[in-house]
Amino acid sequence: MKNSILFLLVLVSASAYSQNTEYKVASYLTEGNKAPNTHYIGEAWLNAIIHDDTELGYNITKATFKANSTLDWHKHSSAQVLIIVDGEAYYQERGKEAVILKTGDVIKCEKDTEHWHSSTKFNDVTYLALYGGGQPTTWTEVVTQEYYDEVAKKLKTTD
Repeated sequence: MKNSILFLLVLVSASAYSQNTEYKVASYLTEGNKAPNTHYIGEAWLNAIIHDDTELGYNITKATFKANSTLDWHKHSSAQVLIIVDGEAYYQERGKEAVILKTGDVIKCEKDTEHWHSSTKFNDVTYLALYGGGQPTTWTEVVTQEYYDEVAKKLKTTD
């Protein structure tokens, strides 16, 4: 028992010294900040993991949307990749049918392609969004609750 306690003390001490404060370390595990209800319906949290890094040239944002929440139609001046970390999402590009994305799915949206994405009607979603720095998102049209409900009905999501 004494050896186990000694081992734990050494391990804790070593880990305390292994962290170097010269590094900027971010975590995608934190929920982030509640987003203002500007271009979406419902509840959303954003965690800007890497943002406006001119050397890297792209952003990584973790977004969490509660069930029955949606972004408006929008487009980006660079391609965007969405990695579904947990839950289920609706995704639709202008002129195409909406689809359901699930945990583990990865989808790429080409630059200047109008699209929207959201949680599903009964499931939260958390995703990582990778997209170019530079120009901000261009918001094009509101996704109404009625339109969202039609998509949910067509895709027949359940809780």
